[in-house]
Amino acid sequence: PAMNVVLSLPDDLADRLPPGGGAAERQALEAVAAEGFRAGRLSKPDLCRLPGFETSIETDEFRKRFDIDPGITADALPRQLDLLDRLGLHRGA
Repeated sequence: PAMNVVLSLPDDLADRLPPGGGAAERQALEAVAAEGFRAGRLSKPDLCRLPGFETSIETDEFRKRFDIDPGITADALPRQLDLLDRLGLHRGA
């Protein structure tokens, strides 16, 4: 199941967007995905899934276009801290 979202734009603004072919819809979907990831509401797998990317290369290109720094996610943090501990670089509390 998927949620459908309808955007109502004033005609003069809609005329400035790419015509037909779903380009405006795609741009809106990608903007929602980018902002959701930046806000921490979407994970890396979500970021791949929402716009329908099939490869990590597509996701990486998307992040570059939207200037998204992947940083360290909450899921990856324990693994990163464990690695730092094993390397003797982390001084845990």
